[in-house]
Amino acid sequence: MQWTHEHLEVRKTLKRYIDEKINPYVDAWEEEEIFPAHQVFKGLGDLGLLGLTKPEAYGGSGLDYSYSLMMAETLGHIRCGGVPMAIGVQTDMCTPALARFGSDALCEQFLAPAIAGDMVGCIGVSEPGAGSDVSGIKSHARKDGDDYIISGQKMWITNSIQADWMCMLVNTSEGPVHKNKSLVMVPLREGPRGRLTPGVEVAQKLRKIGMNSSDTGLLFFDGVRVPRRYLVGQEGQGFIYQMQQFQEERLWAAASSLLAMEDCIQQTIEWAQQRQMFGSTLIDQQWVQFKLAELQTEVEALRALTYRAAQMYMAGQDALQLASMAKLKSGRLTREVADTCLQFWGGMGFTWDNRVSRLYRDGRLGSIGGGADEVMLGIIGKTMGLIKRQAH
Repeated sequence: MQWTHEHLEVRKTLKRYIDEKINPYVDAWEEEEIFPAHQVFKGLGDLGLLGLTKPEAYGGSGLDYSYSLMMAETLGHIRCGGVPMAIGVQTDMCTPALARFGSDALCEQFLAPAIAGDMVGCIGVSEPGAGSDVSGIKSHARKDGDDYIISGQKMWITNSIQADWMCMLVNTSEGPVHKNKSLVMVPLREGPRGRLTPGVEVAQKLRKIGMNSSDTGLLFFDGVRVPRRYLVGQEGQGFIYQMQQFQEERLWAAASSLLAMEDCIQQTIEWAQQRQMFGSTLIDQQWVQFKLAELQTEVEALRALTYRAAQMYMAGQDALQLASMAKLKSGRLTREVADTCLQFWGGMGFTWDNRVSRLYRDGRLGSIGGGADEVMLGIIGKTMGLIKRQAH
């Protein structure tokens, strides 16, 4: 992947915003276990950073996917995992299907304000009984004249405590589990930051071991009335749309982990250069030198894999296997980098405010969210012909 002058200018703008408007406040947001999403997103929207690849008709820049990848990687400069993830949900998880398949009216109502940073969105797929198994969701939408009546639950939903709307995967009919689902835009609030839509209940704000500044919720839907024109694309195609959306999510996950890992390695090098032990510094130990060199090599290998997968995706080729490989490698490597570096920091690495320990906590989600490692291995196995595809 070659970054052009235009890419680098966008990266410079985003990094400046991170340095001035995000990083100085990250520690406080982590302590409060939430960050001001509307405020942060509005700043990003004003700079044109929430719609780099979205249609110009709705306020986007209409650029190719390489800009989205570059933005995901640059978000690794943020000194926590929760805020980048929340931004990624807005740009690469809850809006791609809407932008690709949504009607003009639907995009004007939901996509345009998301690009401008006036509304916060979330993606509603996972449920208490259906995480990585997307086909197992139970939420459903019953037809009532020109409306859907939606009932069910959504859990582990990033941005949901503050979100104004949800791109929600629901069952809209009986039948095969891969053909009975649809994506429906569901207003969670009556206007930006307004009161909750009747029938919507934010039942619980989940407390997590990491990603603390990202708000994650359990939501109940009890007879929520939504116009059927809020359907994204065609009814019954939701599973397919979501699988396409997942490819961008998994590439985003891999790209956004790169700088966080490099920063962890660099901080550990600087620590090891100062840490005196047994008459020399920690960095003088050959094992430490070799292990840090090995980790940096692995990060570069992941970058190459992620870039290649993204280039295939941009060329319209099937990137399912490589995107799944990148997602798998990203989650596992983040855990290895954080764990190894924490070990080199010793007791200091086991303290709560240490940046390495934050990556240790935040990075653990990488092997679970967006499809667990085992799901990625299953996808890779199927694309290799190792696993027979079941007929549905």
